[in-house]
Amino acid sequence: MFCAEELKRNLEQVRQRIKSAAERVGRNADDIKLVAVSKTKPVEMIKDALSLGQYDFGENYAQELRDKMAEISDARIRWHYIGSLQRNKVKYLVGKVALIHSIDSVSLIEEIEKRAGSQGIKVPILLEVKLSEEDSKSGIEPSGLVSLAERALGAKAIELKGLMTMPPYFEDPEKARPYYIRLRQIRDELEKKLGVNLPELSMGMSNDFEVAIEEGASYIRVGTAIFGERKG
Repeated sequence: MFCAEELKRNLEQVRQRIKSAAERVGRNADDIKLVAVSKTKPVEMIKDALSLGQYDFGENYAQELRDKMAEISDARIRWHYIGSLQRNKVKYLVGKVALIHSIDSVSLIEEIEKRAGSQGIKVPILLEVKLSEEDSKSGIEPSGLVSLAERALGAKAIELKGLMTMPPYFEDPEKARPYYIRLRQIRDELEKKLGVNLPELSMGMSNDFEVAIEEGASYIRVGTAIFGERKG
């Protein structure tokens, strides 16, 4: 059984690894936000992490997130949506999550704009960029990013904050580095081309988040290193 003590130990280790990685490249660890990926994890485990000062949680499934929101009323929690998103699930997220990391189409932007506009709110988003050749990975191809970013920037009820990517899984984290360098370069090029500030880069997971931090990640999405291996 996974216990609260193990969770505490894992969180402390991850925080120390974030600090060390940031120091190696002269960054402030406080500028890196740790999103604990809590998909498939029970509400009790999320509450344990909350009690240890972890307030940012990432979910991959809109209905699972909706159900967890209904069970956890703690005002300190900040939910992040990090999974592939369908247009008909947008209603579960608008006005309820701190950040949507995985926007990759005009239709999603239009749906968020419609729903957020009717509520008089702004929804912070990241655009997910597909840098992997894997069919299982979602995201906008780099060639279509400028037009998608322009659409997001033109939406009154959307706040474009930056970019996200998910590379292939590698045993050796160094093999992920080129993907993170590329995302940073794409972000820098986009800022110059469109004359905007896009401060956020969501990249890095349990097996490679230190490399991602060294390459400029501002959000890292860590599940296994905090909550342990998924069962089944």
